[in-house]
Amino acid sequence: MKAIQTYNGKNVLVLGLGKSGFAVSELLLKLGAKVTLNDKQDLSKNEHAHELEKLGVRVIGGTHPIELLEQEQFDYFVKNPGIPYENPMVKKAEQLEIPIITEPEVALSASEAPFVCVTGSNGKTTTVMLTQAILDHHLVKAGHHAYAVGNIGVPISEVVQKATKDDILVVEISSFQLLGVTDIKPKVAAIVDIYPTHLDYHKTMENYIQAKLNVTRFQGDTDYFIANYDQKDIFKREKDLTKAQIQTFSMTDADATYHVGSEYLESASEKIMKISDIKLPGRHNLQNSMVAIAISKIMGADNSDIQAVLSTFAGAKHRLQYVTTLNGIKVYNDSKATNIEAATVAIKAFNQPEVLIGGGLDRGFTFDPLVDLFKKHVKSIVLYGETKYLLADAARKAGIKAIKIVDTLEEAVPVAYDLCEKGDILLFSPACASWDQFKTFEQRGDCFVSYVKELKA
Repeated sequence: MKAIQTYNGKNVLVLGLGKSGFAVSELLLKLGAKVTLNDKQDLSKNEHAHELEKLGVRVIGGTHPIELLEQEQFDYFVKNPGIPYENPMVKKAEQLEIPIITEPEVALSASEAPFVCVTGSNGKTTTVMLTQAILDHHLVKAGHHAYAVGNIGVPISEVVQKATKDDILVVEISSFQLLGVTDIKPKVAAIVDIYPTHLDYHKTMENYIQAKLNVTRFQGDTDYFIANYDQKDIFKREKDLTKAQIQTFSMTDADATYHVGSEYLESASEKIMKISDIKLPGRHNLQNSMVAIAISKIMGADNSDIQAVLSTFAGAKHRLQYVTTLNGIKVYNDSKATNIEAATVAIKAFNQPEVLIGGGLDRGFTFDPLVDLFKKHVKSIVLYGETKYLLADAARKAGIKAIKIVDTLEEAVPVAYDLCEKGDILLFSPACASWDQFKTFEQRGDCFVSYVKELKA
């Protein structure tokens, strides 16, 4: 970890005690800051809060004391990425012109290890896991490691304290996190794709795009930026903004740095990986693989590292995750499909007939964009949650005969299994956020897997 002076002697307020709030508070202490942590939840029985207090953090729980910002001079305000900017504490900090940042800004500024950053609307977690696996395969030969950190669930602040200059951090960074960075310079940055999502948080598509572009905004001419050649409008904006050296990837266009050939993932100069040898299902994972290849090659990996990983990597948890095969029926957990775009990718991934489970939080959308996909891929559908009738309407428009309506995911699993025949795919790709019945998509996916295990038993 670098002994940076940015936060030494500074008065810092951390808003939100989650994984990242705990880790960044601990890191800030080590960087010499005076730290106050605030969370609206009652922290009187919270073990992490008590641990931070023992280390010297002032912990304030149960309320957001706006007056504190006026009574004391805070030099930095570190916001949990999920807390909206409409939060009264955040609005007051803005009014007082206190710099508002997120955990990645603090952590990456102190990283001794070089780091790469991956963002995107869909596919970023799988891309990060592939990249980390390839780079770790490369580095472990010399006794070093690549670490997957950030939005993937491992706080960057936790890992920078142990990662050395010979290791590499592979950072999944969300639009929420990127909105609160003012100066990150990854050696390699990548935007997998950009589609309308999280607009309830960002308010407009323009705000969302601008947040994503922060991943490359502060790069220099010795850095690299990996861009989606197929999203022409976004690519033009990326080219106009970035100062980094650009490499591109395309599903169809051989003019890109990396592209999908007839049999291989290719660059202009070589055939890198035979497509039939890639273990991950779905054409969309060829895009994720190309981004991982581009980053890994820049960071020193070779084709043998790439081939070893892509031929064995079975998928990220909750992202088109293979669960099991029951009586010739393959079961996949795609709980991360919290929007229509992500579900579209999953539904298109298979050639076999699909029995689909969908549903979840109602955000006021219709599901008409899924009608054509339902016609081509889905033989039967089981729906639950707030959106069950909206999704049923799309299923009827697609001509699906077997449409089953239930209340909960637990009810949906055995109903869907009974609709399957040998050779079918049982796919859980809800196309909706989880918050009507679950705290997170991870909890939702874990429950789905447990319900499948009950079937197996």
